[in-house]
Amino acid sequence: MDKILVKDLLVRCILGVNEDERREKQDVLINLVLFADLRPSGLSDSLEDSVDYRAIKKQIVAMVEMSQFHLVEALAEHIAELCLRHTRIQRAQVRVEKPSALRFARSVGVEITREREL
Repeated sequence: MDKILVKDLLVRCILGVNEDERREKQDVLINLVLFADLRPSGLSDSLEDSVDYRAIKKQIVAMVEMSQFHLVEALAEHIAELCLRHTRIQRAQVRVEKPSALRFARSVGVEITREREL
């Protein structure tokens, strides 16, 4: 299956369980691999036959900026659900990282893969 890659999407939101994490928005880094059949759009060169990844990105940014999840896992799950609402996407691999969440680590994160229900 073909893939659309969205790399290093930086968004700010409330995320965490500690009191100080709930006060101010912090950076999260999102990476996506969206699995879809890209042959129709490759042959037609038409956006109507493709996955509008710009629209998906805008939906993710809007949702994440308004979110207030406690866990990175919950944020990743909601991003995957949003991606799978688009009928051309069959599977979504979502990685969400929280930079500087752990002392001495560049980031901490989760990666999940979800498939469209048949």
